[in-house]
Amino acid sequence: MATIAHGKWRALVLVGIAELFAMTLWFSGTAVGPELAEAWNLSAAETAWLTNAVQLGFVVGALLSASLTVADVVPPRYLFAGSALTGAAVTALIAGAVSSGLPAIVLRFLTGVTLAGVYPTGMKMMAAWFDEGRGLAIGVLVGALTVGSASPHLLRAIGGIGRPDLVLYGTAGLAALGGLLVLAYEDGPHQPETSPFDPSAIRRIVTDRGVVLANAGYFGHMWELYAVWTWIPIYLVASLEAGGTANPEQLASLLAFGTIAIGGVGAWLAGSAADRWGRSLVTSVSMGVSGTACLLAGLVYGSSLLVVVPFVLVWGFFIVADSAQFSAAVSELADPSYVGSALTLQTAVGFLITMVSIQLIPAVRNVIGWRWAFVPLVVGPLVGTGAMLWLRSLPEATRLANGRR
Repeated sequence: MATIAHGKWRALVLVGIAELFAMTLWFSGTAVGPELAEAWNLSAAETAWLTNAVQLGFVVGALLSASLTVADVVPPRYLFAGSALTGAAVTALIAGAVSSGLPAIVLRFLTGVTLAGVYPTGMKMMAAWFDEGRGLAIGVLVGALTVGSASPHLLRAIGGIGRPDLVLYGTAGLAALGGLLVLAYEDGPHQPETSPFDPSAIRRIVTDRGVVLANAGYFGHMWELYAVWTWIPIYLVASLEAGGTANPEQLASLLAFGTIAIGGVGAWLAGSAADRWGRSLVTSVSMGVSGTACLLAGLVYGSSLLVVVPFVLVWGFFIVADSAQFSAAVSELADPSYVGSALTLQTAVGFLITMVSIQLIPAVRNVIGWRWAFVPLVVGPLVGTGAMLWLRSLPEATRLANGRR
């Protein structure tokens, strides 16, 4: 037992660090979007595709992985490592060989494809070690993902403004290191044997009532999450300018990093809370707070830093606090032989939804400005909360967090 206890904490630290490093690739293009737009004369729509291409690539990669049950056939450490190293090479290629928008967007798409082998695989690796405390473990993993996703904004703020190559090479180097680190991972005691290819597995996943409701909660959460993460730096620049703050661009990058990164703490604490008090309760509270913030962002816009800073940090804390719990729920509700494919399918559809909300925000902004641009996102938390409360009332919910609904 002591050996297992030591092994699971070693696995959590190892995979968490590898995930943090690998996921720096996600917003590497977004963070340097202003520089690339100026250098390559990109339109607003083309600049948005530096992020949306990653979302689309992730969706394509995840759907292919799920339909072929790759995550349940290939040993997870090799899938994770190969994906991270390939993503690092693609990102470095943007910095070293690209000088226009279209090839960069194509390479960002390929980056998303590779990340489909990182994020869901990492969750499966945690589920293999943690039966008790699974919410905490996946929460820590999502926290690492969150801090990693925020890191390009920090790199830009401390030396990357005007130097997109530094941010791109830096994130590529970190991702490669993450890919190498994860090779030291050992399979956990709850790791199922690799499963044969089974096309009917997807049908069983999408008709399981508990899994469907947990996914609906996740989809509502994702409608809000990546749209906020993508556009919060631009919103902050506009808000700081409206409030008369000097040097708004650098400060907005730092605040964007803080807004996203603090979600790592939220995911960790929410994971522990969900293991004690229930996944449906914690996810509903989190979505309630973040959904309210979508409405309050208009009132906070242009206010002093004493108002803006705590507001975005609270928003950032709660907006991703629940994320891991939807995945933990699916890992507990789905057929154990195809948990990897169920998680991959969940994230694939979730990220497909983000493409719509990411494109929606600048369209709304063009009509009513940045002050109220986030209001349409409140629909996601409303739908997600309804789904999780419905799940809470069903017999399937007794399988969540060892009976803690």
